[in-house]
Order: sequence, then structure tokens, then C-alpha cells
Amino acid sequence: MRNLTGADIVCECLIEQGVDTVFGYPGGAVLNIYDSLYHYKDKIRHVLTAHEQGASHAADGYARATGKTGVVIATSGPGATNLVTGIATAYMDSIPVVAITGNVGCSLLGLDSFQEVDITGITMPITKHNFIVKDVNKLADTIREAFYIANTGRKGPVLIDIPKDVTAKKADFTNKPLKPLTVSYTLHHDDCLLKAVEMIKESKKPFIYTGGGVYTEAGAKALYELCEKADAPVACSLMGQGSYDQTKSRYMGMLGMHGTKTAAQALYECDLFIGIGTRFSDRVIGNPDTFAPNAKVLHIDIDPAEINKNIKVCHQLIGDSTDIMTNLVKLLPQQEHKEWMEHINELSETYVSVQKGTAEMDLTPQHIMETLDMLTGGEALIVTEVGQAQMWAAQYYRYKHPRQLITSGGLGTMGYGLGAAYGAKCGRPEKTVINIAGDGSFHMNLNELVTLSKHNIPVIELVMNNNVLGMVRQWQRLFYDKRFSETTLDRPTDYEKLGEAFNIKTFVITKNSECEEILKQAIEISKTAPVLIEARIDRDINVLPMVPPGKSVTEPILELNIDD
Repeated sequence: MRNLTGADIVCECLIEQGVDTVFGYPGGAVLNIYDSLYHYKDKIRHVLTAHEQGASHAADGYARATGKTGVVIATSGPGATNLVTGIATAYMDSIPVVAITGNVGCSLLGLDSFQEVDITGITMPITKHNFIVKDVNKLADTIREAFYIANTGRKGPVLIDIPKDVTAKKADFTNKPLKPLTVSYTLHHDDCLLKAVEMIKESKKPFIYTGGGVYTEAGAKALYELCEKADAPVACSLMGQGSYDQTKSRYMGMLGMHGTKTAAQALYECDLFIGIGTRFSDRVIGNPDTFAPNAKVLHIDIDPAEINKNIKVCHQLIGDSTDIMTNLVKLLPQQEHKEWMEHINELSETYVSVQKGTAEMDLTPQHIMETLDMLTGGEALIVTEVGQAQMWAAQYYRYKHPRQLITSGGLGTMGYGLGAAYGAKCGRPEKTVINIAGDGSFHMNLNELVTLSKHNIPVIELVMNNNVLGMVRQWQRLFYDKRFSETTLDRPTDYEKLGEAFNIKTFVITKNSECEEILKQAIEISKTAPVLIEARIDRDINVLPMVPPGKSVTEPILELNIDD
């Protein structure tokens, strides 16, 4: 037993939880914690970011890439509120993050003191749980409980608010073993499994669909085995990319607003729809009244609250998806659906996406992403911002593994990608990490280029520059009679000078013919240093297919004349 300050207890508990990297920004209310971090710097790496929001996204990206808990530290008041968007992003996508904020001393709480906010009240709707610790003797167990909550069941962010005087006071500290994680199996028992097996056996046209709840290599292995045993095609949500190897013939593409026509047609024709680790987002189901009109729905998820929330189901299995799939594989006899699989393969050959550039600008996002896929062997970690670039990254790079696409799926946070990318690189330094950005999102977080440069974090920042807010402009084109209100940016940013200012090697791609050579150089440089790429594309290249709002997912727009 040792007698330690609250600040030292914070560091000791982080080490106890296996934390080796934290992201953050110092300030008055966390001075004691940062003083302790100075003494623990040989055990805990601290990455100083340009902005607290960048730090929150970095902790999120680190968690997604590694499977560990991301940790972010910020001071009180505006430092704490700058974390809110990052915490909400992690909450929507079920990412384990622990946010540690400082606050004014206990005697000053509630007095509108300098840089005081009720951060636990602010974040209550966007955290799994949060704490304010007013007794240093409760600090260690609170931190341990925060990590446990973040990682048990459906994962998510937890916030710990610590007044400054608590970090200065002392308490006895003893290391404790980690508390084993548990999963609730409310309805996961033999009868439920056997009913699911019977549904699969009775099906002639099964469709397996996976979301962000399948995020481990063990989960991907169980999914592959289930698809083989059920002899079924598979589609993924945006968050489920990589849960099934997309180079395999069973893969139909993404399902939803910007999913493939093959997946949409299979959804219409299937007689059993098996949703695994998915919350059935509105961007996936479209009009719920027309979703899988000829199919029974079997839903597998860890969270009982998701069952029958957006889609009415015939049967559900509640629990860890990997465990459930493994048990289904054991119980299910080998199925055969030769005609159904041949039909799916014919659809895939019929509906092939080919993007076209213009006479002025022939460079297309499809060519960029497919070239990246080829040059990296489909093994890079792809991070994205939000909007068109996000969808192109999902459509045209073939993901082979879980945790390979890192993106803000639920909240749709512009400015997410660059922080998440260097967070992912800190956690997986052996991987090539590329952030795919639109110029709109890039301008929201370009200040984080200084973080890449200062810490020499070798990430490729690839900006698809069309000088517009592309996704919003696309909606304005289709549904607002081309009234392009405030979506034409035409910002005068000189990307080469910007890169030079941050001491980052910068390339500009203007044609398809330049793409492969420049990307080769960038990938080589990114082994040791960060790289910035501006890829100039036409402002009216659209994300297709696209399901209009309120319409059936089975009726996407497949073509749109760029001059319309």
C-alpha cells in the first residue's frame, strides 16, 4: 500500500488498466495530473493535440484500431466542452473511451467559478455513465469502474470529472486485478438458438447482414463460418465494413442509402434476413414499411433495447454476436442454396459501378480508392471524414479485416478523420494509415496537421478537393432544384503552401494518369513521415447508388447525368 496524490492515483490506475497512450491538452484544472504525467512519461505516452476535439477523436480512433480503451484528458470549462462532439461520436458508434476532465475545486463547484461547467450534466445523454469524484479515497475504484463500464456489454464512452483539489489530496492506494468483463445473455438460451437454426433451415433465400457489432477477428471468423454453413450471401453496413472479407464472392456490397443494387435486390427477394450486430439505422432501412417485404427477420444483438426499435423482428438472440454465431454454426447442418447464390453472382456481374470524370477533370474517387486498394494490398487502415469521401471510401476500397475502416457512422462528425487517423496510427504503428477527407471536413480540422508534424506521426492525409460541400450539394441538386445555397466553397487554400507551413511533404493529383505514381511515393514516405495529398476532382461527381429519403432501399437511383 502506498500513500499517493489523486493525480498519481490517476496515472497508476491507467497503467493498471493497460493504458500506454493518452491524448489531451493541459490547463489549470488538470495541472496536478499533468505534473504526474511528467513523472510517468516513461510508462504513459501523452500526445499533445492542437485542440481538445482532436484529442477526443484520437482516443476514439485509437480504440477502434486497437480494441483497447481510448483515453483523453482535458481541463475544465471550455476544455471539457470541446470533448463533447468526440464523446457523442464514440457513444453513437459504441466505442470504449474514458474521458478524464478536471474541474474547479470542490468548494468552488456551483458558484459559476472561472472555467466551471457541469460537464457530467452536459454529457449525461451521450455517455454510458459519468462520474464526478469529490473524495480522493473513491478515486481509484471510480476509475476502475469507468473502464469496466466502457468495455462491458455494448461498449461506449465514460467520463470522469475530477475537481482540482481531489488530484492534490492524498489517499492510500493498492493495485487491484482487473474485474472480468461480463455480457448479459437475457434471451440467449438453447430454445432460442434452436428456433433460429430452424428458421435458417427453412429458408431458401437467406440474406446475412452485419453491422458494427462484429468488430473482432474472432467475430469475423465466426461470421465467415456462418455464411458458409448457411450458404448465404452477405452485406455489411458502413460500420460493419471488414467484418466479412470483401474479396470473397459471397459479399454483395454495402446495404443502405448508398449501398449496391445487388444488395438492394437481394433484400427484396430474400425470405430470411439475419441482422447481426446492427441497430437498423434509418440510413440502412430507408422506409421501414418496405424493408425486406418478403422475409422473416432474425436479429442478433448484444443490446435488448435495439430489438424491435426500428424494425419488427420474428425472432431475436440477445448476447455477444461472436458467441451466438459460433453456437449457431455448431448446431446448423450444412445448407445448400445453389440457385440463390448463382442469382446473387449474376446480379453482382450486372450491377457494376463505373464512375466517370469530365473532360476538364478526369480524376475520379473510384480510381483513387481502387488504386490505393491495389497499392496497399487491401491492408491499410482507412479513416474517413464524413460525406461523399466517406461513402467513396466505403464503396471502392475492399476491406478484409475488422477495425480496418474507421469512420463516424452514427453521428456523422465532420472533422473527425484527422484526429482519428493519428490516434489509429499511434495504436497500430505497423499499419499504413490513410485519412480520406473532403475539403469541407478537412478545413474543420486542418489545425491537427501540426500534431502530425510535431510528433512525426506518419499518416497520409488525402483530401478529395471538389471545392464544394459535396454531399449537401448532391441533395440540393436532386431535391432542391439546384439551389446551391452556401455549398459552393471555392476556398483559396494553397495545399502545397499549407503543407510547407507545417513541414509536411505535399502532392497534388489532377489526372487519373498521375494517381498511381504519386500514391506510390506517398505510401513510401508515410513509412517514416506524414504526407498531405490534394486530389482535385469535379464538383459534380455524385455518390451513387442513392436511395431518396422516404423511399424503399430496393429502389436506388443508379445514374445521374453530371450535367443535369
